[in-house]
Amino acid sequence: MFQRLREDIACILERDPAARSTWEVLTCYPGLHALLLHRWAHSCWTHGWHVTARFVSNLARWFTGIEIHPGATIGRRVFIDHGMGIVIGETAEIGDECTIYQGVTLGGTSLYKGTKRHPTLGRGVVVSAGAKVLGGFTVGDGARVGANAVLLKPVPAGATAVGIPARIIEATAAARREDMSARMGFSAYGVTQGDDPVAQAMKGLIDNAAGHEHQIALLWAAIEKLSTAKAAQECVPSDAHTTEDFDADHLKQLMR
Repeated sequence: MFQRLREDIACILERDPAARSTWEVLTCYPGLHALLLHRWAHSCWTHGWHVTARFVSNLARWFTGIEIHPGATIGRRVFIDHGMGIVIGETAEIGDECTIYQGVTLGGTSLYKGTKRHPTLGRGVVVSAGAKVLGGFTVGDGARVGANAVLLKPVPAGATAVGIPARIIEATAAARREDMSARMGFSAYGVTQGDDPVAQAMKGLIDNAAGHEHQIALLWAAIEKLSTAKAAQECVPSDAHTTEDFDADHLKQLMR
């Protein structure tokens, strides 16, 4: 029991820059308190003391604002940051090293008892603030769910899910290595600059338009060189764009 507690405190000190001491974490972090009470409730649940387990889980909800069903399975070194408004369903499974932020729901979409109704999070998953993960599917190891995303389908290992409904962005090995080195193995709030596929598509269109502008300017410059001065004036229309004035960088700034 004390070994698990030491692991929990150590993972909070590692992932939360606001944590200053072991005593502060032990006394002032509701996510830690909710996990400790959940272990008690889960033990009662597995031994068949269902009413006692539900009472303990409701007591934890009252004290911490975090609702974890006693039937849920939670791994080691899980970090619940802030935690207010988190709801974790009965058949949910959370792997080791996961990070869950405030307002997250690990909910179900089925009304049939005895079935796997809630999601399974693999090892090292980050679920950002306000995200809703609904259904009995699996979120792969190292995956991230962006803030306020509504996730209704499985996520491959290492991928990112963003949007409503959530879209899956596959992560390349190089990008993962760069992100891991930059963040020392942890992506706060599950958000990186390449997470939004709509923004990435718009940036691609902007780059394409900028390329066309450049090519057109080069063509007109070549025409002017190949023609005499008088012929060039006759073949180049007055409204032709012989210089580049497409500001791609400005448009990209608007997309941020």
